[in-house]
Amino acid sequence: MPSFSQEMFVSMLALTGAVIVVSALLSGLVERSGLPQVIVFLALGALIGPAGLALLDAGVNSPVLRVVATLSLVLVLFTDAVSLDIREVRQHRLLAALVLGPGTLASAALIAAAGWWILDLTPGMAAILGAALASTDPVLLRGLLRRPGLDPGVRQALRLESGLNDAVLLPIVLVAMAVLSRSSPLTGSEWGKLGLSLLLLSLAAGVAAGLVGVTALEFVRRRIGVRRDYESLYSLGVAFAAFAAAEAVHGSGFLAAFAAGLTIAALDVELCDCFLEYGETTAEMALLFTFVLFGASLIWSGLGVVSASTLLFTGAVLLLRPLAFLPALSLARGLSWRNRALIAWFGPRGLSSLLLVLLPVFAGVPGTEQLLPVCCLVVLVSILVHGFSPIVLLRNRPDSASSAGTQNLAGTSFENTGAERAAAVKGAAQTVARLADPEYIEISELLELQRAGEPVVVVDARSDRTFNDSELLAQGTVRITPDRGVLEAERHNLPRGAVLAVFCA
Repeated sequence: MPSFSQEMFVSMLALTGAVIVVSALLSGLVERSGLPQVIVFLALGALIGPAGLALLDAGVNSPVLRVVATLSLVLVLFTDAVSLDIREVRQHRLLAALVLGPGTLASAALIAAAGWWILDLTPGMAAILGAALASTDPVLLRGLLRRPGLDPGVRQALRLESGLNDAVLLPIVLVAMAVLSRSSPLTGSEWGKLGLSLLLLSLAAGVAAGLVGVTALEFVRRRIGVRRDYESLYSLGVAFAAFAAAEAVHGSGFLAAFAAGLTIAALDVELCDCFLEYGETTAEMALLFTFVLFGASLIWSGLGVVSASTLLFTGAVLLLRPLAFLPALSLARGLSWRNRALIAWFGPRGLSSLLLVLLPVFAGVPGTEQLLPVCCLVVLVSILVHGFSPIVLLRNRPDSASSAGTQNLAGTSFENTGAERAAAVKGAAQTVARLADPEYIEISELLELQRAGEPVVVVDARSDRTFNDSELLAQGTVRITPDRGVLEAERHNLPRGAVLAVFCA
């Protein structure tokens, strides 16, 4: 046993390192090609799993899978909530209500009905499967939302859905688990106790953790200051504290994590972007790591249940979302029918679905093990169908939001080739060398360079959240979002020999 534990520990460290290295090295290729990133990590899992090099076997009873899956779901719920723009939700409350109400809930109900009718599931089991498969995958959606050809209205609707739908679907899973765990129907007092633990205790623990976390951060920041790198770690501590607090009072730690994130977002406090971006990046790494664990063995169990009924159910799942969303989105103003169809179609099932369906399995709810391979089959098909759909549906569509940022450069030629380009780059290096600090530029230095006729471009690289919430707009700047910096710099045709003065806070 000691040697096995040591080998497992080394394998986990190697796997963690591989996920980080592979995701970093392939990030540019994935962004440019539009290929679904998770396919790479499922393949990596298959390579190291029992069917490959046999380095890892993360079955449903694996303690490693249970820990990683739990942490991943906590991070997904927390980062989805904390990254929500409450002003945007209020401004587009009708769209959010349509997406979460008639859209998400109707999808869950229709998928549950399909599971009950096609797979002959009990109502409780069908409810769990319907809620799990109505959840959209944050990793697949993040890749889609970053695509430059996506219409802003579609991006807005999918961003609202991905940030809020798990909080709507998770209670359905938790209630169905409580019903299935009982051999007899719940009494009125038991329903009240269940509602108390889910709604009151869980949400109260999450709100309290969020309030305490924000208050402590603001107090210490004003008195003695907080290092930026540690502030970026702070968000993870708040998420895990909320989870632990709710579990300690017999509530749901997952709902508490979402409530903590939502509390931070609602307070509208001034948090540095690293607070959000580090949490999102860490959550994405955890999700990709979990995809590798699933790819080692568990997700391929979906291929073992392929039959006429499961294939019929899988097809129904893919078609029922548009059937639920299109009527709901008909009430949304400002969306073309094409954009409504895109929103209705892009509901990729992935890790969120697997994590939700694993909750009753980990809890030992009788009979729920049979839901997992069916969910895995739907996820595999969805990754292929929804993952490659953007390549066909969004090709050759310019991003209106990014192209608008080029208007400040109208009439300016940045074409440099050959010797001219080399001379321009050398000139830029000499210009930077004259600055007091090559990494930072004062406004006075910027103005002096502009008066001297030096090639200087001022770039507004604030995050979308900071940019949208701020009323400060510098004249003559080029707007480039940080997550698409290289692509947008090429699209704006920024001069290779110019000095870029980047405004990011």
